[in-house]
Amino acid sequence: MPAIAYLNRLLPGLQPLLKYRAADLPHDISAGLAVAAVSIPVAIAYAEIAGLSPSAGLYSSILPLIVYALAGTSRQMIIGPDAATCAMIAAVVAPMAAGNSGLYLSFSIALTLLTGIFCLAASFLRLGALADFLARPILVGLLNGIALSIMVGQIGKVLGSKPQASRLFRQLLEIPELVLQAHMPTVLLSLACVLVMAVMPRLSQRLPGSLVTMALAGLAAYLLRLDEMGVALIGPVASGLPSLEWPDLQLHEVGDLAGAAAGLALVLFTSGMLTARSFAERNRYDIDVDREFAAFGLANIVAAVSQGFAVTGSSSRTAVNDANGGRTQMVGIVAAVAVALLLLAGTDWLAWLPIPALGVVLIFASWSLLDLQVFRRYHQVERAALLLGAVTMLGVLAFGAIKAIVLAVTLALLMFVRRVARPDLEQLVTVRGRPGLYNRLLFPDARPIDGLLLLRFCGPLVFFNASHFRSEVQRAIARQAAPVERVVLDLIPMTNIDITGIDMLERLDEELAVQGIVLTLAGRQIEFERWLQVTGHPDESLRQRAYPTMRQAIRQWHGRDEGAAEEDAESEAETAAPTREAVAEAPPARSDEAGGNGNERA
Repeated sequence: MPAIAYLNRLLPGLQPLLKYRAADLPHDISAGLAVAAVSIPVAIAYAEIAGLSPSAGLYSSILPLIVYALAGTSRQMIIGPDAATCAMIAAVVAPMAAGNSGLYLSFSIALTLLTGIFCLAASFLRLGALADFLARPILVGLLNGIALSIMVGQIGKVLGSKPQASRLFRQLLEIPELVLQAHMPTVLLSLACVLVMAVMPRLSQRLPGSLVTMALAGLAAYLLRLDEMGVALIGPVASGLPSLEWPDLQLHEVGDLAGAAAGLALVLFTSGMLTARSFAERNRYDIDVDREFAAFGLANIVAAVSQGFAVTGSSSRTAVNDANGGRTQMVGIVAAVAVALLLLAGTDWLAWLPIPALGVVLIFASWSLLDLQVFRRYHQVERAALLLGAVTMLGVLAFGAIKAIVLAVTLALLMFVRRVARPDLEQLVTVRGRPGLYNRLLFPDARPIDGLLLLRFCGPLVFFNASHFRSEVQRAIARQAAPVERVVLDLIPMTNIDITGIDMLERLDEELAVQGIVLTLAGRQIEFERWLQVTGHPDESLRQRAYPTMRQAIRQWHGRDEGAAEEDAESEAETAAPTREAVAEAPPARSDEAGGNGNERA
């Protein structure tokens, strides 16, 4: 029994397959064939981005799919070659191979193997939460940068010209020269492929436009003998299933590839998790992020062993699965078997696929990744997100994906540290007709209570922000037009106070006392008393000026006697549950009402 339990934990997809329902089979076969129809042209096209043979793309669409179906926790996600990972592979391996095709393949397989090992290690260490630290703006910037790079990189192929530049900005300057060198038969074929790709979604939502485009282009190449006119073709594609070989890695190669493999593991896992989570949420089931890390690791290891390259979750192929009614992990197995049968049946016809058609398919696929409108939203909502996304996108365009990710993650961490080290100090006010307390910035016309300054420090009070806290309190006092007699500090947002924070409260208390101002604390009364005790500062004066809620501190200032305790409790209960009308009128910009009512519930 323990062995079975361990096997189920190692391969969470195995148990559902062992209990497979016959009623699901027709739906899964239909969805699996649809996924295979999309995967075949896309795998060949993405292999072109990675700088590898078409057969490598097909190999990456067989065993990884089967392994993920057994080891993954998403019932719907389809994994395989991806534009972002392929572009990263090319950026890392091309300089190391220096034009040697044998070394290029070896390094690509080694990079994929190391990526899988890093994913397995991350799963063992339960680092699935790392996906949350690669912020959404970074991923958006990464995908936008890669999409632009791929689109510009296909211009030479669809024109039949031979570009010389390797970096995007130089490629852009080279475009006029490529247009002048354009090969007319290639241009006409590319325009026809563009027309088919644009029209197919309107004619049929189920029939993949990329498959139809490449099939028609291959047929045209065969019937019209386009190769004799100078149109570039893919050429012979190896048939048969891949041989399973363990990559031969040298120690110095491991060191050279390790950093890139770690970055690639983080990117492909994060990108895949976005797909898995979105479809799991849509279909109301849960996924295990740590088990997903292991599933990605196993899938990439078998991709390397079977002469393929790095794979991740594909949003487009998963959407095809969902749209065609796929119900279980069996869809991935059916798609893998279909690709394997293609390789066994023969790949002679693939040799007639024109490279310009692949370029058009890649341009359309990259266009679907491109989302520049999101930057306008970031500009309206959060400038920091705009900065992260823009830096990542420009970094990808300037010096490659791996370095851009390192730069963006470093910038994100610095911004996070700054946000934690320099939290906002908000002045709170009461608003007529609304229960609770509000940030004065949202209600600038609200009049503070005479002699009373209500403050909320939006973060923990610890060693790296204690001095900032003290300075901000003094500035808030200095900004008041009327004299301040008492400062009430809301402790609810202070999730932690260390010894430096306690000392800073005592110092602030002494400074305010010299100014004739009384420091009062509200909220987290029990926690604060324990903080005083644990940190060795049983300051009875501060302890006696701590109230359970901001409301009680305000009522004490108004001189309410102790006999009103019952009335206070009832009033606080009402404040904690605002009326439907008050909720409906509350401004959507920030949830300050929740913060205010949190004081009442404390």
